[in-house]
Amino acid sequence: MSFPVFFSIVTVWLVVLGWYDCYYRRLPNVLTLGGAAVFLAVHIFNGSMTSSLLGGLLGFAFLLLPFLMRGAGAGDVKMFGAVGILTGFPLILSAMFWSTVFGLILGVIMVIAGKTDAARLKHLWRCCTDRNYDRKAGKEALPEKQSEKVRIPFGVAIAAGCWTAEVLYVLSAR
Repeated sequence: MSFPVFFSIVTVWLVVLGWYDCYYRRLPNVLTLGGAAVFLAVHIFNGSMTSSLLGGLLGFAFLLLPFLMRGAGAGDVKMFGAVGILTGFPLILSAMFWSTVFGLILGVIMVIAGKTDAARLKHLWRCCTDRNYDRKAGKEALPEKQSEKVRIPFGVAIAAGCWTAEVLYVLSAR
């Protein structure tokens, strides 16, 4: 398969995942794990399985701690694992960086637009910086964790970060 065709397929996959997360706040297993399986098969065929598996492991591990702290969803973790399998070891580090940048930008835009509630972020900040802050009262005033106003569709940032890392890699290889 030629690179432009593969890159087009990857771009469609990222757009679909980003759109799905944005509108439904879910990343279906058929897309995340299915993508991971397809990308692993491509890397096995190309002889770069070790790099792919290492990238997948790093991608999965990148969001594991936030997931355990309930700061990221399981779909985000699986998507980043699939992105790691897609990009491979050295490029996953760039994808992590760009996903973090786009996640920050997305979060700021959503707070400014009133699409998300920054109360949890403010509470965390005050817990860390203000020793006179009443943590118990602050925690009770927070919105429910399941509220849509609390959740940011990080799959959009992962998709943008992966795509940016891939494009920058291709441009640097020229």
